[in-house]
Amino acid sequence: MSDFIYLASQSPRRLQLLAQWGLRCEQLLPDVDEDVESLEAVAPGEAPAAYVQRVTGLKLQASLARLQRRGLPPAPVLCADTTVALGRRILGKPVDAADACQMLANLAGQRHRVLTAVAVGRPGAHGAKSWAALSTSWVVFEPLSAAQIRRYVDSGEPMGKAGAYAIQGRAALWVSHISGSYSGIMGLPAHETAQVLGAAGVHLF
Repeated sequence: MSDFIYLASQSPRRLQLLAQWGLRCEQLLPDVDEDVESLEAVAPGEAPAAYVQRVTGLKLQASLARLQRRGLPPAPVLCADTTVALGRRILGKPVDAADACQMLANLAGQRHRVLTAVAVGRPGAHGAKSWAALSTSWVVFEPLSAAQIRRYVDSGEPMGKAGAYAIQGRAALWVSHISGSYSGIMGLPAHETAQVLGAAGVHLF
């Protein structure tokens, strides 16, 4: 049993959610020479659900290797990845303001999916054991004008966010309907996270 984990994510939202749930955690961030961005490359024809689960698995492998390499005390390692999908089209993090504007224009007035995969690995004498889960939520945006989108992009909030928006920020004003996990849309689904952590011996409640 454990009440301490490593969070292999730079996301302040994920860190905030874990603290909110009463879990002690420490970030296990990549070394400067680790090319973590390459892990998020989309394979040709890859479906959104397959993509987000594959990327999370790769992040977990890299994180467990990082833990061993640094000689840190063993504890469960939690990884997650979030993507936005419009049909089979994957909308990742925008590369620049123009890309963010285009993504938001595509989402305006539409219903889209937000998929967050979570995985936890527990180091052991005979290798690590791992558990994984997937959360799928649906979000509907109201129609948006080009001026609304530009003001939002100029705020800087869309950068570094899958689909070019943050549900816990100003973009919430555009959301007319949500079906699924609000925390999953933020980047860490409460129910699925509790399930995989519980399987690894970490109980949130």
